[in-house]
Order: sequence, then structure tokens, then C-alpha cells
Amino acid sequence: MNKKRNTVLLTLAALGLVAGAQAQSAAPAASAAAAKNVYAETAAGKFSPAVQGDLERVYVPNLRSGDVWVVDPQAMKVVDRFKVGIGPQHIVPSWDLRTLWVTNNAEGRTDGSLTPIDPKTGKPGKPVLVDDPYNMYATPDGKSAIVVAEARKRLDFRDPKTMALQYSIDVPGCPGVNHADFSIDGRFAIFTCEFSGTVVKIDLEQRKVLGYLQLQMPATRLKEKPGAARAQAGQVWEPGESEVCTVKKGMPQDIRISPDGKRFYVADMHADGVHVIDGESFKEVGFIQTGLGAHGLYPSRDGKQLYVANRGSHKIHGARLGDGGVTVIDFATEKVVARWAVPGGGSPDMGNVSADGKYLWLAARFDDVVYRFDTGNGEVRQIKVGAEPHGLTVWPQPGRYSLGHTGNLR
Repeated sequence: MNKKRNTVLLTLAALGLVAGAQAQSAAPAASAAAAKNVYAETAAGKFSPAVQGDLERVYVPNLRSGDVWVVDPQAMKVVDRFKVGIGPQHIVPSWDLRTLWVTNNAEGRTDGSLTPIDPKTGKPGKPVLVDDPYNMYATPDGKSAIVVAEARKRLDFRDPKTMALQYSIDVPGCPGVNHADFSIDGRFAIFTCEFSGTVVKIDLEQRKVLGYLQLQMPATRLKEKPGAARAQAGQVWEPGESEVCTVKKGMPQDIRISPDGKRFYVADMHADGVHVIDGESFKEVGFIQTGLGAHGLYPSRDGKQLYVANRGSHKIHGARLGDGGVTVIDFATEKVVARWAVPGGGSPDMGNVSADGKYLWLAARFDDVVYRFDTGNGEVRQIKVGAEPHGLTVWPQPGRYSLGHTGNLR
């Protein structure tokens, strides 16, 4: 970090606007419930002192090549790469912001692992053997890391330092359990179930399943047309031709909470949009069409907009140069306010927003590149990376603590 940024950190700390991420008191559930905007502490400039000195990097896990590529976002080039475990899926910041964990889930095997990365050096450490870590989250109080054991239909709560198992919650009605977000007061979490078209609500205090919700499919969805003409630079990207939706269940992916904590938004790859769920009643209250293969969800730094990465395919293994792009939703009105194309086609997947909010970084799942979208005008640049990039993270991020995934900070 430069001298100016260090000065900002010290000033913010003196004013009490940021809290030390190492302290358990940094995330009390009671204060979270009183917040007017759950994303207030992740605004540009609100860095925790814990990230002071961390390298500014984009870490990209490549599923098929089994490695992590490291991008310098200022130079816009790859500056490092290293091998990790089998099947790296996501780069997950720890609750205390001191470790970036690579989740190597070794799909179909039993030798999954977590590879730690030191954000101050950008270098990997010794991997920890962990069963089926497809994704990872953290309880809001920081007492547990939650390993999402997708193939096991199970949530494993582990010691956040040693990864020793504390306890598990089985979710038998949630095949393909993968992404989550947490209530504003930390009482419950909602996880998506990719292969049943449902979501599951988990009581974190009582450590039990509260129920499952079947997501409703729209009457029509977008027609997938491999090889068709794609939007070019400067062209407006609009949803393509529609077709009757004959699919009976969705394929929910990412999930994020609204700024006021009342609603949860669920990206659905089969429905081509975002389901809107009331968190307390656990009922679906709306649907917003976004684009073909809606997948990743990221709030803007000011907490006013939600960026939706549309992967450009209904398939788990889609074709290159699909009709992918980014849709921008206004949180207040739940209306689409912008659409950003990938010129020539592409497959935006998972990622995060830059610390200053000026860029949205996304992995291109089927195209072996990463995208950097300008959040002011939607212009996109690309950088070549390894084979099948997935859940990249941008580091450092503003915020007091991390709830996991590719940087769900609060």
C-alpha cells in the first residue's frame, strides 16, 4: 500500500469507522441488526487495519489446470502462478481477513484440501486436508469456518484456524449445496441447492434446517443459440430470443442479501434471472430477468446496485463465446438499469468488485480469461489465464470481516 492509503487507514481507525478484524467484537449480531445498510462497512476506503500491507492482486483458481494465477490489477498482467490441490473452485478470504483459502474439492474423490495464501506475500502455504470443500463461508461471529461439502449434502463447521471439525449440519434435501448469504442479524443463513431448484434456510443458533423453498420457474426463458452473432464493442446488449420454459426446476447459483436485510436475491442459471425471496417469511416474492445463465451476484461499493454475471449458457459445461454479459439491478426499485456485453461473446462467472468500486472482475468459465468491467460505462478488458477459471477474488477488500465465498465482506 502507498503512503496516502496508509494515512487513510489510520485516520479511519482513529475515527472509529473501521474495526480490527482480529477481535471477535468486530461483528456483534446486535449491531448488525441495527444497521441501515448491510454493505455500509464495505464502501470504498473503509479498509480494516488487518489488510494494511497486503498486495493488490486478483487471485484466479483454474479448475481444469489445477493452479492459481495471480494478476496485478494495476499492470493488467499475470505476475505469478502456482499449483494447488485437485479441482480448485474458489478463493475465499478468511473471517479475520488474514488468509485467502483455495478450496480444492477434488470432485468425485476423497482427497480434497484447502490451500492457504498469505495476502501479504501472495504465496501459498502448506495445504490442509479437508473433505469436499467446494466452497467455504464463515459464521458471522467468526467462531467457525463453514465448509460446503457439496457432494456430501452437508455443511461442516470447522475451526477457522486449524480446520478441525466442530460439528456438521446435514442438508439431505439440498443436492448441490453451494452458495450462501446470511441474515443481517446473523441468526440464519440461506444456501442454494443447485440440483433441486431449491434453497434451504439454516438456523445458525439452533444448528438445524428450518426448511426448504422450491423456486418458481418463469413461463419463458432465453433461448440458447451457440455460434450465433454476439454483440460487438459499442453495441447495446439486450436479452435475446425467448422460448417457452419447459424446465421444471431451476439451477440456483449465487445468493446475496438486500442492503436493508429484508430480501435475498438468487441467481438462477436455468431461469435466466434472479429470484427475490423474503428472508423472514421464506417465500418467493418476485423475479427479475437478467440474461442467459444468471450466475454470480455482487453489490456495488455504495450498496445501491447489484451486478449480475450471466454465464451465457444453461449448461454446466457451456460452449465458448456464449451470449454472456453483466446486468445491473437497482436495489431500491429492483429494476434493470444497465446491461454490459462481452464483445464477441463470453462466459462471466464468479469474481468481485475492486476496492475502489471502479471495476468488476469476473472469471470467464468457458473462455479461459478473466474480465475487468468498468462499472462506469461497462467497457471490458480481458487477460488470459489458466484452464476453466472459476471463483476469483480481488484483494484487498474494504470491510471489517469476511463471511466467505469470493469476498462477501461486511
